[in-house]
Formats: sequence, C-alpha cells, structure tokens
Amino acid sequence: GFDKIVVGQIQKKEQHPNADKLTLCKVDVGGEILSIICGAKNHQEGDKVVVSMIGAVLPGGMEIKRAKLRGVESEGMICSKTELGLAASSDGVWILPPQTPVGASINTLLPQEDYIYDVSITANRSDCLSTLGVAREVAIIEGKNVTYPKFNVTEDKTAALPVITIKDQDLCYRYASRIVRGVKVGPSPEWLQEALGKYGARSINNIVDITNYVMFELGQPLHAFDLAKLDGKEIVVRRAAAGEKLVTLDEVERTLDKEMLIIADKTRPVAIAGVMGGANSEVDSHTVDLLLESAYFVPHSVRKTAKQVGLRSEASYRFERDADPENTVRALDMCTQMILELAG
Repeated sequence: GFDKIVVGQIQKKEQHPNADKLTLCKVDVGGEILSIICGAKNHQEGDKVVVSMIGAVLPGGMEIKRAKLRGVESEGMICSKTELGLAASSDGVWILPPQTPVGASINTLLPQEDYIYDVSITANRSDCLSTLGVAREVAIIEGKNVTYPKFNVTEDKTAALPVITIKDQDLCYRYASRIVRGVKVGPSPEWLQEALGKYGARSINNIVDITNYVMFELGQPLHAFDLAKLDGKEIVVRRAAAGEKLVTLDEVERTLDKEMLIIADKTRPVAIAGVMGGANSEVDSHTVDLLLESAYFVPHSVRKTAKQVGLRSEASYRFERDADPENTVRALDMCTQMILELAG
C-alpha cells in the first residue's frame, strides 16, 4: 500500500514565475491546501489527481520532501502512474474520475493485491506465449482440465463480407477478418489499462488495447484497420513491390522489398504482415468502422522481414515462433465481443 498518498483536487493553476515549463498548483488534499509545482502538461483546474505528500515514499525508495524549485517552495508531488509503479510509461499525471473523493487514500483506488508470474519461454514453445497457453501447460502437469473462454458473437448474415484476396498463399495460410461498424474510440476502462500494465504494455485506446489484450490472453496477434482509410475497402495479402514505402505506426518510413509480405488495400501497403500496421490505416478518435485481422503468417517470412526493417514487436515475436492457425477465429470472436461491450 501507499502511505501519505491521497486524492487531491487542483483549485488553482498558474505559471511558475521563474520557469516556462513548470506550473504552480494549489491542491486541496482534504482539509488542507498544498502548494505544489508540476512539470506535466495534462492537468487543469478542477482535476482530481494523485498527490504524494511530504514524507511519502514512492516505489524505488524516493521520499517526498519539502523542496524549492526555481526559488518557489513545493509541498508535495502530483504523480503519474509511472511514478507510482503502476504503468511502464505515462503521458502526464494521473487524472482521476471526477467522482473520486478528495482526501481519500490512493490505496482505496488500487486493484486488490495480485500475483504476476514472469515465465521464461524457450523458442520452441510458442504455444505458451499467452495466459491460456501457460494455463494449458499447468493443467497438463497437474492433471486438470482447462476452461476455454466462450464468446457469443452474432453476425449480420445480410451484410457484405470483407473483400480479402490472398495473392501469396505460401506466406499466409489463413486470414480471418470481420467488419465491425459504429464503434466509439476512446480511453479504455481502468481494469483493461491495469491488465495491460501487468502485461508490460501501455494503453493506447480501447480498440488497440482490446487487440493487444486478446493477444496476451490467447497468443494470437490481431490488427484493427480503419475501414474508411482502406482504398476500395479491401485487403490484399501480397509480396511488396521493390521500393514500395510505408510509414509504420511508430512514424518511421520503411522501404520494402519484393520478398516481404505486406497487407495492402487496392493501391498501397497498409501494414507489414505480422510485424506492424501502417499509419495510413491507423485507428484514431475519428474511426467509426473497423476491419479486424486475425491471420497466420509463415514464421520464416515474419522473422526475415522484421530483421530487414529493424523492427521487432509483440506480434512478430509470436509469429516468428509459430502461431496456431486454429486460434485465429477464437481470437477474432473474443476481440469482436470485447469491442461490442467496450466500444459499441
């Protein structure tokens, strides 16, 4: 638990008199107003935040002390999830829901104590690169049964099917897809953000988070395309043309060659198969309709491509070691059901 770390509300925010990148905040922590200097950019007056008061000790052993920053005294610290050891990275301080009571201990907001197993998986056991895979292995050792998740997805049989063409079937044995319409892209619920944090991943938005969560749970990488950004509303799985270029989601332009398998629309590459999606078909706050991908790509192809473009991802790590072609539809169903529940 955390001692002397409480919920505060920013009553006043103004520019630090001696520093352009710092703000001076008056924060109500429940019966007391503290003057706290903050370097983050995402906080506003009225926000509920997490405040480490003087005497609090953060994960890693740092003790919060009264200190002067650029000549102005600070009586605590407004914290991010990273500083509290709850996330691998943060875009700013942790903004709490508006209904969170001021002065409450942060311990009341944290999930119950949990256990995280750090398991080393050898390269030949790709079937264990998921929670389900490890559970299945433990069940075999213990002589117990595995309870497989069940999903209830009802498709509109009158709707047009996704238009998928696999030109190079020697590198893609299976490509399952589904169109999901009318989604609302936004932040993930707290439980999903926390779950991803335990897996060592950061939250992006509810759609991307769901695809990543399903991958960690079932071992099948997935990708979500913004359907409106696909030229011709179609997918073509093919080798790249020599010299084709694609800006991937990490905002780096990659030059492709004719041995690399890509996902394309009618006119251009939109993803490097099994490695990373393209920025030109990225899901964002304006996305309404999705095309979901759950595929099997040949391991040696993904391994070679990832090495050539200098890019390793959670997806490529699993495809390189061989995924289960029979898992594609199960993962697609789980992903679809979660999207309908959390973004429908």
